[in-house]
Amino acid sequence: MTVKDVLMPVFRKKNKRSWEPDRLPRHIAIIMDGNGRWAKQRAMPRSAGHAAGAETFRRIATYCRDIGIEYLTVYAFSTENWKRSSDEVEAIMQLLEKYLYEALEKMERDKVKMKFFGDLTPLSPKLRALIAETESLSKKYEGVQVNLCINYGGRDEIMRAAMAFARDYKNNSNNNNEFEITETVFSSYLYSSGVPDPDLIIRPSGEIRLSNFLLWQSAYSELYFTNLLWPDFNEHELDSAISSYQSRARRFGAANS
Repeated sequence: MTVKDVLMPVFRKKNKRSWEPDRLPRHIAIIMDGNGRWAKQRAMPRSAGHAAGAETFRRIATYCRDIGIEYLTVYAFSTENWKRSSDEVEAIMQLLEKYLYEALEKMERDKVKMKFFGDLTPLSPKLRALIAETESLSKKYEGVQVNLCINYGGRDEIMRAAMAFARDYKNNSNNNNEFEITETVFSSYLYSSGVPDPDLIIRPSGEIRLSNFLLWQSAYSELYFTNLLWPDFNEHELDSAISSYQSRARRFGAANS
């Protein structure tokens, strides 16, 4: 039995959508968690869990595109994930490479733009070249933008942005009065520059925390937690998350009217 055989019944389950199409979140972000536990429950190697998670990502990204989500950001590999076994890290990188090859082949048809958040320098030259090619081709298309967070950490992102701003401030020392920091200016130094903050952040696997994900950008995001492990996450659960999002009043710090 293959990973696809295990997952197919999950994605065949259909339901009547419970959300309003004119009030969709513009930007959804997902912490793809639970691959290892999913594999362990089935007495499979952790690499099989990551393969199952990659298949779920493909399906959810396609679904987001089809229903009209503008931005999808996923937490694929954190700055802390390097602490895992070398075999597991290698398996994740191989899956990423495989996905990028497939994305390049289908990009013309799917019109999906891709962008990468994180410090890519530790990745292999081959993987960095694939990422550069993917981002370059993405500039040609209009449609859903999928942001993959690779070697990403929210604290690391903020620290790098602060250092970059400080360098620019120092280099602009003759005009410091015209070089003031604001939220908008600081946001332009983040990996997510030009991308709106996520309206909805989804965390599968039963964990109730952000785990260093989009710390700056999530200040007013709505959060949705589910006990489903990521490989079992499906369109039905995404519909539930969107429905939950639409039931909430987003005030951004303002008082009730």
